[in-house]
Amino acid sequence: MKVFFKTYGCQMNVSDTEIMSGILQQNGYELVSSLEGADVVILNTCVVRQKSQDKYHSTLGQLLKLKRQGKLKLIGIAGCGSNLEGQRLIESGADFVIGSRSVSEIANVLKRAIDGEKVVYLEDTICSVGSSTPRLRTSGHHAWVTIIHGCNRFCTYCVVPYTRGREKSRPMDDVLSEIARLVEMGVKEITFLGQNVDAYGKDLKNNISLAKLIEKASQFQNIERIWFLTSYPTDITDELIEVVANNPKAAKSFHIPVQSGSDRILRLMNRRYARDYYLSLVERIRSRVEGVSISSDIIVGFPTETEEDHLQTVDLVKRVKFERLNLAIYSPREGTVASKYFKDDVSRSEKIKRLNELLELQKEINKELNSKYLGASVEVIVEGITKDGLYYGRDIRNKIIVFRGSQISLGETVQVKISKITAGPLYGELQKKRGL
Repeated sequence: MKVFFKTYGCQMNVSDTEIMSGILQQNGYELVSSLEGADVVILNTCVVRQKSQDKYHSTLGQLLKLKRQGKLKLIGIAGCGSNLEGQRLIESGADFVIGSRSVSEIANVLKRAIDGEKVVYLEDTICSVGSSTPRLRTSGHHAWVTIIHGCNRFCTYCVVPYTRGREKSRPMDDVLSEIARLVEMGVKEITFLGQNVDAYGKDLKNNISLAKLIEKASQFQNIERIWFLTSYPTDITDELIEVVANNPKAAKSFHIPVQSGSDRILRLMNRRYARDYYLSLVERIRSRVEGVSISSDIIVGFPTETEEDHLQTVDLVKRVKFERLNLAIYSPREGTVASKYFKDDVSRSEKIKRLNELLELQKEINKELNSKYLGASVEVIVEGITKDGLYYGRDIRNKIIVFRGSQISLGETVQVKISKITAGPLYGELQKKRGL
């Protein structure tokens, strides 16, 4: 039986899809890369914003048409949408629903659905996922490695603690065992994942931490780069900053969502820091980590956000000068404190206006920061090829570099001289491959 996954949302979902694919393949299913010819389609869903939820509901509707036409046998829903909607997705036409912390049971759930049962499986079996769990990796040189599940922060706008559950760290020895397997496969880059990755180890004994895990992982000779995301500001320790500063394999990049530059809005969001704390954290990181790249997330139009609140956010963006900024318009999420107690009172037109102001500001910042790259030579690990036949990859600061070349393998490390800048990718000329 052929199975196709369509994955929405964050890298955690990508990692979960790799796990479910690996388990199904081990159990005799054929994983296919397109909808055409599939017998089973599983949507690994995201509900962080209403737009994300609307997308998979729209896809579900399209799949139901194919099923009625006899072109599809079963439709499954995985991920955060399963935890949020559960039985309602069965009522909407799905054949089975499996929760975000239930991925280890995908083969059993699918078998029950094949046997004609309508299944909603939301049990927490996440502790059974470990280094020996099969995974069907999407890259030969880079791997997502989930080290902590769930979130304990309960920001008022966020549904993740309700869909992903409480924080649970994986034992360090098990994570290192997974890395050892990855090295044998030829992987040279790893990204440690968690909804709040910096909280790793807080629930473990022996003073385990993300910083110590990075140090241990860097001891694998063939691992060249170690990334981590996503960070919560108050969980970033001096120990972590020192490791990133001094370990040559640690990517010089922090993704630290700020969400707003207004203390009043931060309090309403239940973000447990103030604007000044965030600014001092950025300064602390930049004073220790040479050339560090700092990126962030901002929510535009949170309930009661005034023009003054917005201008404080604009001011923070100007002060920090993020290398990259992910912007999202606020949308109420079912089950959150904000959806229950706060009126979504900022008009759509005002949200769009504020979003566009921040987008334009960030474009100017990107141009300014990228201009410093002109003429520089950077080391790039090759990730892919564009439709125009150009290679692209990232440097250790998470800058996307596009360049011309030939006979280059994905995952290969090359030296590129930057010859053109934009507000987005940088463009360069291949200087040499490693070892040449």
